[in-house]
Amino acid sequence: MLLRRGYVLIAILAVVLLALAVLSARTKPLTSFTTAHFSGSGVCALCHRGLRDAAGVDRSIDTHWRSTMMANAARDPYFLAKVSSEVLLHPSIRNVIEDKCAVCHMPMARTQAKADDQAVALLQPGFLRPDHELHEAAMDGVSCTLCHQIQARDLGTAKTFSGEYAIDATTARPDRLIYGPFPEPVQELMREIAGFTPIQGDQVVNAGLCGACHTLYTPYLDAQGNVLGEFPEQTPYLEWQHSAYSSGSEQEACQSCHMPEVEGEMRISERPRAGLVPPRDAFAQHHFVGGNAFMIELFKANVNELGLTASTEQLDGTLGRVLNQLRNNAVELSMAGAELAGSTLNLKLRLENKAGHKLPAGFPSRRAWLHVKVVAASGQVVFESGKPRVDGTIAGADADADAAAFERHYDVVTSEDQVPIYESVMHDVEGAVTYTLLKAAGYLKDNRLLPQGFDKATAGDDFRTKGVAAVDENFSGGVDEVTYQIDTTGRSGPFEILVEMLYQSISYGFIRDLQLHDTDLVNEFLGYYEEMDKMPVVIATLEMTVH
Repeated sequence: MLLRRGYVLIAILAVVLLALAVLSARTKPLTSFTTAHFSGSGVCALCHRGLRDAAGVDRSIDTHWRSTMMANAARDPYFLAKVSSEVLLHPSIRNVIEDKCAVCHMPMARTQAKADDQAVALLQPGFLRPDHELHEAAMDGVSCTLCHQIQARDLGTAKTFSGEYAIDATTARPDRLIYGPFPEPVQELMREIAGFTPIQGDQVVNAGLCGACHTLYTPYLDAQGNVLGEFPEQTPYLEWQHSAYSSGSEQEACQSCHMPEVEGEMRISERPRAGLVPPRDAFAQHHFVGGNAFMIELFKANVNELGLTASTEQLDGTLGRVLNQLRNNAVELSMAGAELAGSTLNLKLRLENKAGHKLPAGFPSRRAWLHVKVVAASGQVVFESGKPRVDGTIAGADADADAAAFERHYDVVTSEDQVPIYESVMHDVEGAVTYTLLKAAGYLKDNRLLPQGFDKATAGDDFRTKGVAAVDENFSGGVDEVTYQIDTTGRSGPFEILVEMLYQSISYGFIRDLQLHDTDLVNEFLGYYEEMDKMPVVIATLEMTVH
């Protein structure tokens, strides 16, 4: 009898655990708030879910968007930790910092607050406070009624950079215009359900729309706290504009890669009356796929703690798209030459940037590097440069050993402690390395791989190559070639060569810097970070044997 009861209890426990697992994997409802100027993503999802293409594949906007960095821009714990650390270091300009960060990470809350003549406060007791009237708007991140209300005026110019996009703050619902890519939209449904009047607006397929937030200038201060100027924190749009992809036969806007189109026609609304809406061709999927695999993994491991609306399955979908982007659409690695001359093994590696901007792109914490390993016939490792470590550091990287140092750019590598790292390194007003944005006055180094057609000589100062790479003739638009000269004295071939291009979205230096700043949000992020796999993503590989 006791044994039977034990089996029953085990069965009940198994059912409970299964139910909990199912619940944890389910999506949570999207927010359906409304303000004078915005509606939550849940309102839009009433119609734009359950969308399938001709092959029956789910292409729903909410299914894809909710597990992206865009949707979770306000929940990103690294972003929140970084904001809190900058405020801790520069409390006198807290309002400036929070406004600058909210404009693109909590854009609906910030825009509504500005329209209502309210103070913009991101951290507690501001938008992050659960009972704040704009909390839901803030936590909906970069959402539907923000992007689709941005007007065409001045997009792609300095007037709209750093989140200075224009949204109509005067027209009342339901006459407020909302823009989409398709001609002659059916207006009645959206006016009734969402309170907006849809019209065609080509700006939603214009790279300038993305450039409004992805060209960001932040103020920088001296040691006394005086604002001295602005620093180009990220410039992917300007990099694209200076590349072959911005004009001519190669022209491709940001949306081409980050919002790939569905082949053929499909319905874009599932409502019963959506039969009024004709099937549309070239529907842009709301993948917003980038390169931040690490943060998507962190989201997946902490769905409930971070209050995400996405399921683990949906996060897996986004993660798969990110990894595909990194592994297939980022860089092409090839061997331009390999020979054994006496006891010296000469290797010439060629890296070709396949992206429409610098690689890595965006926030300065990102870096990519070459890991090269040579093994003799005996199995002994002859040479290894750029080996990744489990704590997120790189063997031989000067910056990881010393916070005041950084790894120079290399055209020729002759020793294991020389690591070709593609990155941007910030400096303060005194020329010292810094990881604090509000101290960053410029770049000591920017040797990130250039996009095709990028001319180093004519690039603007805000986005040009900095440091040794600027005079490296083998580092040019679209390509870098690096030569390795490896001493094999006393070792016999054939030599097995493994080359990897590795990518990391948060470099060790930025983590080490955060560890110096004691705030609740910093400590929360570091707690998540500690539990994560810190090994980099392999984005390209090459193996060969040299006799």
